[in-house]
Amino acid sequence: MTDAAAPALSADPAAMTARAREVLRLNIAALQALESGLDDGIARACDIILSRPGYLVVTGMGKSGHIGGKIAATLASTGTNAFFVHPAEMSHGDLGMLRKDVTLLAISNSGESRELRDPLIYCQREGIPVIGLTQRPGSFLGRSSAVCLAMPQVAEACPNGLAPTTSTLMTLALGDALAMVLMDRRGFTAEAFGLHHPGGKLGMSLQSVRDWMSDRPPAPSTVSLDASFAEVVSAITEGRKGATAVLNTDGTLAGIVTDGDVRRAFSRDLTGLTAADVMSRSPKVIAPNARMSDAVDLMTQNRIATLLVVEADCPVAIVHIAELMQAGYVG
Repeated sequence: MTDAAAPALSADPAAMTARAREVLRLNIAALQALESGLDDGIARACDIILSRPGYLVVTGMGKSGHIGGKIAATLASTGTNAFFVHPAEMSHGDLGMLRKDVTLLAISNSGESRELRDPLIYCQREGIPVIGLTQRPGSFLGRSSAVCLAMPQVAEACPNGLAPTTSTLMTLALGDALAMVLMDRRGFTAEAFGLHHPGGKLGMSLQSVRDWMSDRPPAPSTVSLDASFAEVVSAITEGRKGATAVLNTDGTLAGIVTDGDVRRAFSRDLTGLTAADVMSRSPKVIAPNARMSDAVDLMTQNRIATLLVVEADCPVAIVHIAELMQAGYVG
């Protein structure tokens, strides 16, 4: 005898939209139940992790394992040394990764995943603290945990009540909460986050202007206040940044001459014109220690193509918007 097939959802767009909204409502209700039931267990879990010199090892089977991999990645990128190990692999040699100075974060909705039993028994024998994340604190996982982060038992969004949906969402959210509390406790800064994320647009935006300067010629094109108009044009051309910095006699910044300033100067008598006559005296500048995201914001908000990098009142580089676009900072 075969199970009766579940009634198919109507192909009507309104019915499908209503079903999708129902799933979202169930997820929202699950998160609200998780939030209202949260106790000081998360603080005790953080205390254990922070007190241990070794890694935080994350494990879980099936969908819990997929969520565990993401939680481990979030922890690792926010200051907590963490990595994911498949529980079945632990039973075949990877238990050696569970050194006595580590902490194990074990995830199982039921708390009875048979693949977790060997790692949990090993941790009990070796005195390795376990932080359990489960809906059933009375399970083997719950009983084996130094701290059990219990999630409320709520209905899955799956119409058969089988496919992990609301339970995996709660697991992910609780893992994020743990990671963020640990991040706050460590005083993990945006700059440190950037060091862990050098790739991609997010990581690039967190880099400093000095980082951006490191693989580019540091010296910007410069002219003196009394430089002739021809010398100004030559400096802009040779510098290939669409601008040149104008210096006082002591080498500090006096202003900037851009391509636009040069074009506007052609409406005047060029005889005897100097850099001081055509320069902008209050250019937008940025410090080397500022983030690249700040540089991009400054240029886009002020609709400028060039930005001077200034340190101790002296120009040390020129940033051009075309370079940022080519490198992927703007797009």
